[in-house]
Amino acid sequence: MADDNDLLTFVSALKGGDGMRVEERLGDGYVRLRISEAERRQAKHDVRCVEDAVIELLRNARDAGAKRIFVGTTREGNLRTVLVIDDGVGIPPSLHARVFDARVTSKLDTMHMDKWGVHGRGMALFSIKENAISAQVLESDVGRGCAIRVVFDVSTLPERADQSTWPRVTHASGDYTVRGPHNIYRTCVEFGLEERGVCNVYVGSPSEALATMRARCAPAMPLGANEEQCGIPITASPSMAKDARELAARAQVVGIDISERNAHRILRGQVPPLVNVVARVGGRSANSQSTPQLDSADGRKLTLDARDEEVFQQALREAFRVLEERYFVRLACDPTVRMSAGRVTVSYEFIEDD
Repeated sequence: MADDNDLLTFVSALKGGDGMRVEERLGDGYVRLRISEAERRQAKHDVRCVEDAVIELLRNARDAGAKRIFVGTTREGNLRTVLVIDDGVGIPPSLHARVFDARVTSKLDTMHMDKWGVHGRGMALFSIKENAISAQVLESDVGRGCAIRVVFDVSTLPERADQSTWPRVTHASGDYTVRGPHNIYRTCVEFGLEERGVCNVYVGSPSEALATMRARCAPAMPLGANEEQCGIPITASPSMAKDARELAARAQVVGIDISERNAHRILRGQVPPLVNVVARVGGRSANSQSTPQLDSADGRKLTLDARDEEVFQQALREAFRVLEERYFVRLACDPTVRMSAGRVTVSYEFIEDD
């Protein structure tokens, strides 16, 4: 009997009927939808604008254990491209396509509830795919993070008209108020504030995202080791490029299309690294204060505000570029800053290029 039903469904579909969508006709215009059709309709509802898709991609990266999430976005005509690169646990290559199927999740026992609702149903990426022109995992493997690129037609999936204005953030007694258009910037800022202390979010153009990964994600590798042996995260790959051609090639792997000329600009520091969104809008990290304060332990030790520390770190990285260019060395990690009474100590760890 099951074979007969399958045959009828197939014939109905060939005739242009509703057999592929309807499981049972109940009469008087009522039908019971097939599970696949119900899922498709729910998925369309879950993502109603580009900003909804961005928050789902950010939540996915967070739940994958990412500490740094880079969002590169561009628009050409009606096409909005969103590229999200993170340093989380990654996705095995065999599952790159399957993660966009309905009900596929890695969170069998770790369903997450946050201010945006339940996360872990295995429907987020499926919902995005149903609303996008294209959605694909460009690069990912276990322990190496993930790069996902999604392209939307904003004439069918709308976005806020103003995508250039950053939100304004005020805070008092630990509570934040965010104002401004509900655009991609605001989406990233609200997520960054909610997850401060868990992960940092950087948002800008793809070239700015690349410059930021190169500046902030240099790996510490044992002497004589190679990338395959160390399982270098994809976010660290740009920092290992020795010239503009290699940087452009490494960028291509994670969906960032740049010319060698623009790669040269990044190597020369002409594309400044992004500041994380919380620091960008003047928010503070989970354990810092909104203004510089004296440490209570000795009455004299200075604690930097999160935004001031970010700006200071950027200046330190820029200063080190003089040595990088002249002595063929590169930073292994961000400079370390230690504050003590009347003293600021800065330490650089570097790697000598061959």
